Amino acid sequence: MPIRLIAGLGNPGPEYEQTRHNAGFWLVDNLAGHARGGLARETRFNALAGKAIIAGQEVWLLEPQTFMNRSGQSVGALARFYKINPDEVLVVHDELDLDPGIAKLKKGGGAGGHNGIKDISAALGTQDYWRLRIGIGHPRTLNLAQQVADFVLHRPRKEEQALINETIDKCLAIIPMLCEGKFEAATMQLHTHK
Repeated sequence: MPIRLIAGLGNPGPEYEQTRHNAGFWLVDNLAGHARGGLARETRFNALAGKAIIAGQEVWLLEPQTFMNRSGQSVGALARFYKINPDEVLVVHDELDLDPGIAKLKKGGGAGGHNGIKDISAALGTQDYWRLRIGIGHPRTLNLAQQVADFVLHRPRKEEQALINETIDKCLAIIPMLCEGKFEAATMQLHTHK
């Protein structure tokens, strides 16, 4: 099944715009920038949403405006309304367990402490959907004394931001494959380090 919904996770509002937790928004903003029409406020989904044609397929782009912990409200509402199955959903989010510069694609699995993922799994009634995890690093591995909650709500340092931007570009390169259902090829390309 090709991907029909790409949901980027983040927190709404200018004070969060540049924070690590908004890596999912950054990727969807990039996609929307390439798609005509972009994103518009959709009150029934409590989100910014829009359609894009990717690899000849019609795909929904979504940025929940509920704050991270309630992301499932938006994802679940749009998926139900347009009859999109969980295995046709790609959720893009920041990942503490991956260093900046790394991204991983996977289907299913636990939430790994990510409240946005936890809420989406509850809303979809399954963990069996695709996730594109964008590495932001962990305060411990980056030798920072910050608490995790504080860390994700701050902007990345300059060198980290450059790596995250490169990662987003790598992810954008595989999105068309995902929209054609070529998950194996997309995974191989993303997980091969050049």
